Amino acid sequence: MISNREQIARIIASIDPVDAVEQDHRRAALEWIDSGAELYRSVPPDQPPMHLVSYFVPFDTRTGSVLLAAHRKSGLELPPGGHCEAGELPWQTVQRECVEELAVPAAALPGLGTDPLFVTVTQTQGSAVRRHTDVSLWFVIDVDPADARLRPDPGEFDGVRWLSVEQLLAEPIEAFDPHMHRFARKLMSAV
Repeated sequence: MISNREQIARIIASIDPVDAVEQDHRRAALEWIDSGAELYRSVPPDQPPMHLVSYFVPFDTRTGSVLLAAHRKSGLELPPGGHCEAGELPWQTVQRECVEELAVPAAALPGLGTDPLFVTVTQTQGSAVRRHTDVSLWFVIDVDPADARLRPDPGEFDGVRWLSVEQLLAEPIEAFDPHMHRFARKLMSAV
């Protein structure tokens, strides 16, 4: 039987990097996994100091738009997502968090499936005491903005908005995860 650690390593190894930064992040993530370090956050917000996250980017196939949320804790516009819980595989995190944060089931985007499109290794922002490093796997899910069940969690987000990839790229990166523009360019080439 393949362990979760091995499965996660295989998932990350299967990501085709879009650029040298993603190649470096994929290598760093695989070295971290290979080190035997704990992969899952055990004590919020920062223990262990490096842990696994699943972002999922809701994508409207009709308009080519993505949903971003004004994240309360970070003060940034981010894709929904969250920390992987002990024993979870990253897609299982997407399934759990999608229901918790958006009240809709996660549906894989045709052509991309349940594999992540992108990987990043990023130090979080905020107070130095609470900073940690997220190893983030970025998934793309199929969401219809007109779905009446879609209800973003007001406890997590101050609001959400749909943006075309072009609109997202036109906005200053400081409002987003520092890798958001790179992800958006990769998404445009993948769909």
